[in-house]
Amino acid sequence: MFRRILIANRGEIALRVIRTCRELGIETVAVFSEADRGGPWLRHADRAVCIGPARAEGSYLDESAVLQAAEQYECQAIHPGYGFLAENARFAARCHQQGIAFIGPPASAIRRVGDKLEAKRAMAAAGLPTTPGPLEPLRDAEAAVAAASQVGYPVLLKAVAGGGGRGMRRCENEAELRRSYPLARQEAEKAFGDPTLYLERFLEGGRHIEFQVLADAFGNAVHLGERECSIQRRHQKLIEESPSAVVDGPLRRRMGERAARAVAGLGYRNAGTVEFLRAPDGSLYFMEVNARLQVEHPVTEMVTGTDLVALQIRIAALEPLPLRQEEIELRGHALELRINAEDADEGFRPDPGTITDFLAPPSELDGARVRWESAVETGYRILPHYDSMIGKLVVHAPSRELTIAAALGCLDRMRIGGVRTTLSFHRRVLQDEDFRRGDYDLSFLARKGLAQVAS
Repeated sequence: MFRRILIANRGEIALRVIRTCRELGIETVAVFSEADRGGPWLRHADRAVCIGPARAEGSYLDESAVLQAAEQYECQAIHPGYGFLAENARFAARCHQQGIAFIGPPASAIRRVGDKLEAKRAMAAAGLPTTPGPLEPLRDAEAAVAAASQVGYPVLLKAVAGGGGRGMRRCENEAELRRSYPLARQEAEKAFGDPTLYLERFLEGGRHIEFQVLADAFGNAVHLGERECSIQRRHQKLIEESPSAVVDGPLRRRMGERAARAVAGLGYRNAGTVEFLRAPDGSLYFMEVNARLQVEHPVTEMVTGTDLVALQIRIAALEPLPLRQEEIELRGHALELRINAEDADEGFRPDPGTITDFLAPPSELDGARVRWESAVETGYRILPHYDSMIGKLVVHAPSRELTIAAALGCLDRMRIGGVRTTLSFHRRVLQDEDFRRGDYDLSFLARKGLAQVAS
C-alpha cells in the first residue's frame, strides 16, 4: 500500500479522496492554485502546496508542476479525481516513467477509449451493441451526408476526441447537416486539438444508462450495477440515480457482465464507466467509456456499500479485486443532485460569488442516509475560473419513493445565500409526476419547461 498520495484536484473531490486516504492510513499532499489558497479542503490534507496561478492551464493542468510536487514530497502515487488530468494519457505515461503510480487506467487504455470511435469499434468487437452509424471517421461533409442517408435522420455529429457535449451537433436534415459539419469541426479542433468527426443516429426518447466497472491488473473485472443520468442540460448531468427505473435484474446482469468483460479485454485497469443510450424499445447501445471516477460515483457506493476511491487505490497498488461479482448486490435506491451556482431560469448561467449563508442538509432524514459531498462553507468563494458546482446531495433509502421524499426534505432544510443556485430547480424536477414515476428521458427538461436550457 502507498505511504503518501498526491491529490491533483480541488474542492469536493479532493476532500473525498483525502477522507478515504485517512481511513486507509495514507498521508496526503494536496496541490492548489493561487486562487484556491485557503480552500477549506486543504486543511484536511497533511500537506498543501501551491503549484501555479488561478488559470487551470498554469496549475491543475500543468503536468510538470504536479509531477514536481509529487517528487518533492516523495509521493508514491497521484490521484487525479475527475476532470483536469484524469483522462490525460500523456500524464499517466509520465507518471509511469517517473515511477509514480497513476490511480487510474494505464496510458494505453486511456488512449484507446479516449478515441470515441476506436472505443466504439472495440466494444462492437467485444459483442456490445453500438449506436447505429459507420465505424469510420468522416472524411468530409459529403461523407457525412452519405452516412446520414444510410442511418436516417436525425443524426448526431460527434468529435472523435470529444466529451462533455463539445463538438456535438444534432442535425434534422441534410441542409442542417451541411451547415453544422464545419462548425462541429471547428469546435472539436478548439476543444480537443483534433477536428475529426463521426456520425451516429440520434435516438429519440433515449435515456442515458451507465455501468460502473472495476478491473484489476490480474484480469479480474466486475460491474457494480447501473446509474441513470438522463436529467441533463447541454449534455451535462444534473441528477443521477441508481438503480434505474427501467433496468431489470436480467438486463442488469447481462449488460453489466458484458461491459466488465469488454473493458477487461481492452487491458483496462481501475475504475471506469461504460455508457449506453437506452432506446424507447428497451435496447441498450454503447456510447463511450469514461476512463476515470465519475462525479456521480456516490450513488453506486450507497447502493452497493463500497468505497470506490479505496478500491481505486488498492487496484493501483497492484492488489487484486477484493470483490467477486456474486458478492455485489444493490440495496435500496440512491439519488444524487448536483447543486450548482447557476441560474436555471437563465440557461443555467453560472453565478460565481461568495457564499454568505450556508446550512448543510442533515446526515439522516426520515430513515434515509444523506451525504453532502462538498468543501464549501460560509465565506467560501465560488470562483469563475472553475466548475460552478457547490456540492452533491446524495440520498439513500429503501425505495425510490422514499429517496425522493427524503431528498425533497433535505432541499427544504438547506440554505445557500450569496449566489443563485439550482436548489429550486431540483425541487421542481423531484415534484414532477412523470419524474416520480420514472417516466423521463434526455428530452425531459426541454419537454417539461422546467428550466430554460440554453443551447
